Amino acid sequence: MGSGQFSCFPLTGFLKSIELSEIDSTSVRDASTIATPKTAKVELPTIDLTGRCVLLTGGASGLGRAIVDRFVAGGAHLAVLDRSAAGLTELKTRYGRKVLTFHGNVACFDDNVKAVSTCVESFGRLDVFIGNAGIYDQKASLDSLPGESISDAFDELFAIDVKGYLLGAKAALPELRRTHGAIVFTASVASVAPGFGGILYTTAKHAIVGLTKQLALELAPEIRVNAVAPGFIPTQLGGIRCLEQASMSAQAPDPSRFLLKRVPLTEDYVELYAFFASESSVTLTGSILLADGGSSIRH
Repeated sequence: MGSGQFSCFPLTGFLKSIELSEIDSTSVRDASTIATPKTAKVELPTIDLTGRCVLLTGGASGLGRAIVDRFVAGGAHLAVLDRSAAGLTELKTRYGRKVLTFHGNVACFDDNVKAVSTCVESFGRLDVFIGNAGIYDQKASLDSLPGESISDAFDELFAIDVKGYLLGAKAALPELRRTHGAIVFTASVASVAPGFGGILYTTAKHAIVGLTKQLALELAPEIRVNAVAPGFIPTQLGGIRCLEQASMSAQAPDPSRFLLKRVPLTEDYVELYAFFASESSVTLTGSILLADGGSSIRH
């Protein structure tokens, strides 16, 4: 695959169960006949995360919280770095000792280092770092931004959506080298196409593509670096505080807006993170898995 292209590969074994259609052979032979499918549930193995030691940023809500639920259910040892004290408390209430929580700022290198140290002290090692914390710019255009606020707004969004990933990767680097581990970033459909965010968010998410590919080059062969690029996520992603932006609406849009005529759920994306965090993806690094349900094609 040439430079600048996005990796495509079969995503088999992701679903715990799928519906297979059994088509009557006589109906298939007659092109004028529309066969009525009979469904049969077939159990397929999920990706096993037993014993994997994972540090996740932005895991107290939204997509991050769905990742927590999936990884805990899959047997992983999980630590979460987040700035929401209330969200972390809720995690501890539900999972107790199954999830380590660390209240901190992803844009602070010391907080990332402390989170990694806590993870290693508790689990004995670190296998996976997932950079997921982020904020949104509510699709604010350059023209709509007050000139005097652009610098502060840029710094605030990029500190979390880009620098936070870089600092987390840097803090995790020594431990991931020891375990020949993996880094997984949350990119976005806005990483590959305009119109899904504003000027700041779209630029930041494009930066994650470059960060993923450059780190994949620098850290091979010891560490694999990949990213998941979701489309719509039904979550209240925080806005830029210095612009007094409200959180992103979690209200589901009309299914007709989507190429697959289906509104995605946060849980729909989590198996992709499990894939990159597991040994199932040992041949992949520098890959951006675009999971937008065809939105960028239609757009």
